[in-house]
Amino acid sequence: MSLSDHPKAYSSAALALAFAAGIAVTLGFKDFYPDLETTYQRKRRELKRAAKADSARRNSLLWGPVALEDHEAHLALPGLDPSTYAAPPVAANGIEDCIGNTPLIPIQSLSRATGRTILAKAEFMNGAGNSPKDRVALNMIREAEAQGLLTPHQGDTIYEGTVGSTGISLATLARAKGYKAHIFMPDDQSHEKSNLLLHLGATVERVTVAPITDPNHFVNLARRRAAEHADTYKDGSKGFFANQFESQANWQAHFNGTGPEIWRQTGGTIDAFVAGAGTGGTISGVARYLKEEAKTNTLKIVLADPHGSGLYNKVKYGVMYSPTEKEGTRRRQQVDSIVEGIGINRVTANFEAGYDLIDDAVKVTDDQACRMARWLVENDGIFAGSSTAVNCVAAVVTAMSLPEGSQLVTILCDSGTRHVSKLYKHVKELGLESGDETVPNLFKALGIPEPK
Repeated sequence: MSLSDHPKAYSSAALALAFAAGIAVTLGFKDFYPDLETTYQRKRRELKRAAKADSARRNSLLWGPVALEDHEAHLALPGLDPSTYAAPPVAANGIEDCIGNTPLIPIQSLSRATGRTILAKAEFMNGAGNSPKDRVALNMIREAEAQGLLTPHQGDTIYEGTVGSTGISLATLARAKGYKAHIFMPDDQSHEKSNLLLHLGATVERVTVAPITDPNHFVNLARRRAAEHADTYKDGSKGFFANQFESQANWQAHFNGTGPEIWRQTGGTIDAFVAGAGTGGTISGVARYLKEEAKTNTLKIVLADPHGSGLYNKVKYGVMYSPTEKEGTRRRQQVDSIVEGIGINRVTANFEAGYDLIDDAVKVTDDQACRMARWLVENDGIFAGSSTAVNCVAAVVTAMSLPEGSQLVTILCDSGTRHVSKLYKHVKELGLESGDETVPNLFKALGIPEPK
């Protein structure tokens, strides 16, 4: 009897044969499958990249470069440019490429209390010395190299007189770019700064506080040692005096960097800029850029000044000293304050560069600075130094002089880790860290009038 005589039996046999063949094929090709899968996935990725590149080319031809936006972030922070939060490119030049393009963040507690948006440029996120002075130090070094005053890897030394932050930035970049650093600072500055400088490989001299007219003032010592360098070492190396107080590279670093970043990040929606002045480079450079871009008289530039500094009187009344701030009446020659980094009793070239653009000034007491420092820790998780605390007090005072809904910008300068033995010692002595004397109302804490 043939299978053709029994169709059901025939179809069952054919199905069994096909199943067996399938198993054989699978077993035969199983060793080749990984290679086939890899090839398939690679081709798939190549096709995707090609399609994406082609789409980007078409978009650029029609509309120019297209950037993706985080619409939720844009809605949450009106006025801020979300494109500034794009991932940065590869830092081809090392640590110096980590300087600039710092975030602009809202200080939520201050904004809620005042009814105005108070934004802060997070300059402590600069990647070398973690302060605004990174911008200045890098620009001064680049200018010196362009003029032949510094040549890397031949033993050249950068000399500077500083209360800390500029020295830290210079010491860090000096190592990165092939130089030595020799730093002079007043002996009343926090030891965290001088210890950090030593760990960065700088030579550090803490010198007795003296007026600028004294040859042994920390700035004058730095200038003199730089001039004596060649005769001292006789090895062909050069000494370069950075001269942050008078160098035009200082304010220009902020005119070319900080100012444009703030303008871009706010989308040009800014009613006031508030900052302290040590050398004066930050407030002058940013003010000059913002005023040129704004092309309006409504943008206010406000100086934040600690007790004992003469700049408040210079801005408000056109004279440097009040009767209580004459030479010899202060326990310190620079400023009679626990605040470091800002406040001075002379007009530097950098301050002069923007002096005519400063509209107002706010005087901040040590007590207010301490209370603001603790307020920022408790309410915003911001652990900042004394100059930042002064900036934020002045920002609150300035905000209350502006219409409700206004937007202003200030500077977060450096971390509180450099101010533990000085500023935060006073914070603790005030009982603020225990919580016993913490005032939940910002205006009561600062001793300024509450909004009506």
